[in-house]
Amino acid sequence: MDFLVKDLGLCDYNKALLNQNNTKTDLVNNSGKDTLFLLEHNHTYTLGKNANPNNVLSQNCELFQTDRGGDVTYHGPGQLVGYPIIHLKKMGLGIKSYVSKIEILLIRILNDYNIVASTKEGLTGVWVDDRKIASIGIRVSQWVTTHGFSLNVNTDMSYFSNIISCGIDNVAMTSMEQELEGKISMDDIKESTIVHFNQLFK
Repeated sequence: MDFLVKDLGLCDYNKALLNQNNTKTDLVNNSGKDTLFLLEHNHTYTLGKNANPNNVLSQNCELFQTDRGGDVTYHGPGQLVGYPIIHLKKMGLGIKSYVSKIEILLIRILNDYNIVASTKEGLTGVWVDDRKIASIGIRVSQWVTTHGFSLNVNTDMSYFSNIISCGIDNVAMTSMEQELEGKISMDDIKESTIVHFNQLFK
């Protein structure tokens, strides 16, 4: 698969959304390329389109209502966010198979660091035992995906205490830093992400 990778660095949520929507419009009009945006957000809570606003227990950073699936989640520095903007129909993928590939992508990245991760039946995302380490929330319109995934790398986990993450009561969130007891190079994580994304979406 011929796709672009764009690293937006530390990026405001609205700027990332504009990039996604512009790329989606180009794909729908057959004038653009499938693109993977990699970035970190400033401290942000986002609500999915059907999220329960009561799952935000205390707001200590910006809050955005979005049109993705899923409930409430946190984005911030030290967390890798990936927004694949791809045309599913042209790739021969359905929504379920696409989400499954994203979960496999995250599991393979974590496996590169000897973190054993898996999925849970009936729940979207990736887990280390009973601790959630990565979240997925997507939208598909006109066969093109927007939004995507977040992987807790060196994330400040205290921000999760102000929300019922993903709408799951008493969910325990974790990060690579917590699991490995040390900081991880974000550049290395991005390289791993690109390698595995290439393999899965070729």
